[in-house]
Amino acid sequence: MSAILDIRTVVKRFGGLIATDHLSLDVQPGELHALIGPNGAGKTTIINQLMGEIIPDSGEIIFGGQTMAGLKPAARVRKGLGRTFQITQLLPDYTALAHVALAVQAHAGHSFHFFGAARADRRLTEPAMALLERTGLAPRAGVKAASLSHGERKQLELAIALAGKPKLLLLDEPMAGLGQVETAQMVDLLNGLKGQIAMLLVEHDMDAVFALADRISVLVYGRCIASGSAAEIQANPDVKTAYLGEGDA
Repeated sequence: MSAILDIRTVVKRFGGLIATDHLSLDVQPGELHALIGPNGAGKTTIINQLMGEIIPDSGEIIFGGQTMAGLKPAARVRKGLGRTFQITQLLPDYTALAHVALAVQAHAGHSFHFFGAARADRRLTEPAMALLERTGLAPRAGVKAASLSHGERKQLELAIALAGKPKLLLLDEPMAGLGQVETAQMVDLLNGLKGQIAMLLVEHDMDAVFALADRISVLVYGRCIASGSAAEIQANPDVKTAYLGEGDA
């Protein structure tokens, strides 16, 4: 089976700092591949390179069998890349339904100028409502983002990302700041997406990672030191020394 994402010896330097050190990894169709490592390991940097927000110094990123070289972020989204952020980026005065309707509108090729139309047009609100159902937010459809809980905002951001019908979803710490109940809800939600959408998950919550991941790769100083199943990663002495044995990372 061909990988949906193939990162080939990617290097990114910021002055004297090597943020991505000849990194190679892949994501298979329908797979949830987790990327873990201590703070400063380069996890978000690689996501930003995948999205085209940072340009690698060398190496190649292949998505869907095509090189991403030279493609702007919007073009990569049109190719089927979607992402969520560690810190949610929402409009506080817009309802959950309006956010997702706008996302549906944007990915359908319509202008963002028609905010009012997006909130009233059934061609937009019906698929938006279906996405809120899918992410467990349907009962909160009419609630403004400012009044949603932190966990609900994370669910909303996921619904927005799904509006683009991504082939690969880049998840940047979806559990960050969540309580135990909200984390369990997010794990269930992502488990429900497994097999339908390929996902690259950056996450510090190791219980969530071990519950979700088909495969785990460990980054330290921008370099992949190990890749394998949850059991293999937990048993790897290099990982224990570099990361898992450090306690809170």
